Amino acid sequence: MRPYRQTLLAIDSGTLNPADFDHQTHVAVAFEALREDDFFTASKRIADGLKRLTISAGVPEKFHATITQAYMCAIAEAMHVSPVETAEEFLAQNADLLAGGFLKIRYSQACLTSELARRVPLLPDRVPNAA
Repeated sequence: MRPYRQTLLAIDSGTLNPADFDHQTHVAVAFEALREDDFFTASKRIADGLKRLTISAGVPEKFHATITQAYMCAIAEAMHVSPVETAEEFLAQNADLLAGGFLKIRYSQACLTSELARRVPLLPDRVPNAA
């Protein structure tokens, strides 16, 4: 079984050690969820898992609905633009998702730090520069 698939199952079951979950793993696990399920099912699966993870870590306030949904959308889009077979390939092709710069392009700091953004997935409040 693929390592990130195992991590996804651990998130599902609530058995993942929060210390074993970094940003790269977060992106790879979302990729795995999106490989298995449609967008909305995968998004709920990841959001529910992240809520369980933050609760088990003793920091439920760290769950952020807007950032979670923004990443799910960006990962799903990247998967359709440049399909790959494995999470490792996906990570190699999408370093921008590991850096998180797309959030700063689409969301103001005021938006991302708002309590509402933590609870409700907000739409971007910035328009990226047209190419």
